[in-house]
Amino acid sequence: MIVFRHTDPRFPFLWERAGQPAGRWNADGEGPVNTFADTPEGAWAELIRHEEITDPRDVAGIRRSLWAVDVDSELTTVRPRLPRATMTGGPRSYAACRREASRLRERGVRAFTAPSAALVQGGAHGWCVDRGLHPGPARDGRVIVLLGPPLDVVGWEAVYEGRPSEELLSRVRHLGKRSPSR
Repeated sequence: MIVFRHTDPRFPFLWERAGQPAGRWNADGEGPVNTFADTPEGAWAELIRHEEITDPRDVAGIRRSLWAVDVDSELTTVRPRLPRATMTGGPRSYAACRREASRLRERGVRAFTAPSAALVQGGAHGWCVDRGLHPGPARDGRVIVLLGPPLDVVGWEAVYEGRPSEELLSRVRHLGKRSPSR
């Protein structure tokens, strides 16, 4: 299964040690936890949401690497036992997500799949060409979370210093009540 992740171009595409900052699925120092999106736009949406970018002018300043990473699809069949609203919620929902990730880790789970918190439902639609570029069929974005030291994964740097399209802002589930400037 090919999944996607954005990074600062100076660093590798995986966290390797426990001392990473807290996120939805890990507390400070509880890593490594590596999260990937099932689409390139899902990876960009994660960045936009995390950085609270809502203005198209701010998108123009993004310079990140985008990696395509091969992950064993058999590892991603586990689903967290949490409501969708918790897995896609803001920072207040992180404690419940961290507890669930800890529970899964204690049970020996090395990876799981959850809904994308960054993309609105149907926002992982992709694109089709038929007399021009048009949104493809609506589908929900997913994230794949690897728990613990990196598994045998291979990554390809698809973009060295790139940015997403401003169009993506309308499909991001933004933190807070702000909406994209249009």
